[in-house]
Amino acid sequence: MYSEPAPAKLNLALHVRGKLPDGRHRLETVFAFCTDGDLVAAEEADGLSLSSSGPFAPGLSTGEDNLVLRAAALLQKAAGTDQGATLSLQKNLPVASGIGGGSADAAAALRLLTRLWKIDPAHAAAVAPELGSDVPACLLSMSARGVGAGDELELLNDPGVSGTAVLLVNPLAPLSTGEVFAHWDGEDRGPLDDWREGRNDLESPAVGLVSEIGEVLSWLKARPGAAFVRMSGSGATCFAFFDDESTRDEAARAVPESWWHLATYLR
Repeated sequence: MYSEPAPAKLNLALHVRGKLPDGRHRLETVFAFCTDGDLVAAEEADGLSLSSSGPFAPGLSTGEDNLVLRAAALLQKAAGTDQGATLSLQKNLPVASGIGGGSADAAAALRLLTRLWKIDPAHAAAVAPELGSDVPACLLSMSARGVGAGDELELLNDPGVSGTAVLLVNPLAPLSTGEVFAHWDGEDRGPLDDWREGRNDLESPAVGLVSEIGEVLSWLKARPGAAFVRMSGSGATCFAFFDDESTRDEAARAVPESWWHLATYLR
């Protein structure tokens, strides 16, 4: 059996600049990835199937609409292979939480099946954009700048990213990505240069929909040693950088029980 990690994704900055001709939003973002996340495993089989386990598996569909199975079917078709796989997903990250989730799982499945089926990695790169605008970045799982819909990528070589101690916190309040984008005010607030000086343009509409996100952000900003605090993606997960592991872990121990959290590092 093969296995492949599906690292949690963070948007260090996310600028919404307008609309693309195809109706998607035109974005400028910087992606970074954590050392922890979900896990996808697979072994050879005649057809394609998926099972799930882990704290966020309950209620998660394992049918054809799951991005992992969609990724497997698209890769199968692109590679022209009739090989199959029994896939399993260990779901450690909250669903629809702005940290990759299904996109990271789909990308992990593409990497995994490329190895299992011994096919050209170019097939995975070709089908990734069909699965969602975050999937190409998750396929790389390396720090990168994204433009277009976030799927046109340039690797980012920033020594201030890798190894950073980070705490992720989610209030576990339901939030729809579509709703957050629908509540964006349409104002272009300018380009993304340095992510440290950037912003997340979806933060305000997300807080307007789920006030608990604002509470999480305020709580993180009040933690001793929190050097950089922001919401990731369309929410509801927020994160804080810390100068060292001990101050991050102290903050992690203080997270309210009703919130989900993950103490990790950036890759």
